[in-house]
Amino acid sequence: MIRNRRTRIVATLGPASRGPEMVAALAQAGVDVFRLNFSHGTHEDHAAALEAVRAAEAHIERPLAALADLQGPKFRLGAFAGGKIAIAPGQAIRFDLDPTPGDSRRAPLPHPEVLRVLRPGMEVVLDDGRVRLRVTAVGEGKAGDYWAATEVVAGDTLSDRKGVSVPGAVIPVPALTPKDRKDLDFALRIGVDWIALSFVQHAGDVAELRKLVNGRALIIAKIEKPAALEHLEAILDVSDGLMVARGDLGVEMATEEVPVAQKTIVRSARRRGIPVIIATQMLESMTSNPSPTRAEASDVANGVYEGADALMLSAESASGAFPHEAVSVMDAIIRRVEADPYWPNLMRADHGPDADEDVDALIAAATRAAEARSTACLVAYTTTGSTARRVARERPVLPVLAIAPDLTVARRLGLVWGVEPRVATQPRGIAAMTDEAAHMAAELGLAAPGARVLIIAGPPMGAPGAANLLRIAHAPRTRAT
Repeated sequence: MIRNRRTRIVATLGPASRGPEMVAALAQAGVDVFRLNFSHGTHEDHAAALEAVRAAEAHIERPLAALADLQGPKFRLGAFAGGKIAIAPGQAIRFDLDPTPGDSRRAPLPHPEVLRVLRPGMEVVLDDGRVRLRVTAVGEGKAGDYWAATEVVAGDTLSDRKGVSVPGAVIPVPALTPKDRKDLDFALRIGVDWIALSFVQHAGDVAELRKLVNGRALIIAKIEKPAALEHLEAILDVSDGLMVARGDLGVEMATEEVPVAQKTIVRSARRRGIPVIIATQMLESMTSNPSPTRAEASDVANGVYEGADALMLSAESASGAFPHEAVSVMDAIIRRVEADPYWPNLMRADHGPDADEDVDALIAAATRAAEARSTACLVAYTTTGSTARRVARERPVLPVLAIAPDLTVARRLGLVWGVEPRVATQPRGIAAMTDEAAHMAAELGLAAPGARVLIIAGPPMGAPGAANLLRIAHAPRTRAT
């Protein structure tokens, strides 16, 4: 199965979608990467979901990637005596470490690391921005019993276990919690392709994860903290991909800043040539409606125009009433945007300066030459996936067939813009490589009979290293028997 679009689709699996039949239907509808959200569900749930993904992969005969998303250090309130309280602007609420269920005057906040950083005048955001409070006083009792007095700025209800954020504050906690470490070990054992790290604040968070992963998966840094934006270039140095996690990013910074941050993150990732995902509330209304709002359709289209590698569905596919419809709608919007005659020029305009490395210069020249000479497709032989990602950095509007010797590499490339990954044994010699590339492009429908195919490779075949060879071939005029 060939995707007749360049932008990829990530779909989160959950109660509404993790069954084998639905996973197969979503793969058929256009999902390229399936996300396992370790903030919810059991290990047994995720293992069964991954098994369904691998079965769907065999059914559609196309590599599919699996992404394990770690929860990270999520801070939450304790419980209330009645499950929830009514609040109003101006109301005073004290937060402390006492685990006793809260009431209208106080609430348990079982995170001393949060209480320690609070200062008068700071804003505390609860329940994904639905409740906002201002700190009026802080203190410390005996044995480190921290507390903070606050005043309600906005909101009408506060209930058990709601998330807590302190915009602008750097909370001294590791990005990997004990739960994350257990989840990471499990995710690697069942064989996921990508690991997403939540609440990254600096490059050291990703470096720590990289040591634990030890090459068994690629790593995505989720950018959802203002501190991460300040250290973005350093984070890019140690990451294999980025995610614009707009949900928590929108809680941590002013709403009007989020679109600018999104463009900054996408542009930076594209310049480096690493995959970038735009996530959160892309088609949020489709959790309960079979069609999106016009604004949501425009949001998806904007992500495509920006040149993001992938767009992600969260609740829409995990727990919504219309997971299949959500994927189909996203697929249709992406296809329509990519049919816009102005879209290729936008891809080139946002490309950024060419890299200095010889291999990047070679690939940039090859992609421009391919488009100028009416080539049908590009074929990249890639041992580790690096050559295919370098080609994708150029955002060629031509299809890119990436031939890898290993299924793991092919699966990881499922997240990369414009790449059609396939597995094949490395050919012996340049002549065999040329013949195989031309025949595979024809068999997959990427090149019409007799059409020109441009091949990028790095002899000796099968040895990881920089691409240094360009070949032109022609798709066979008759199907081999």
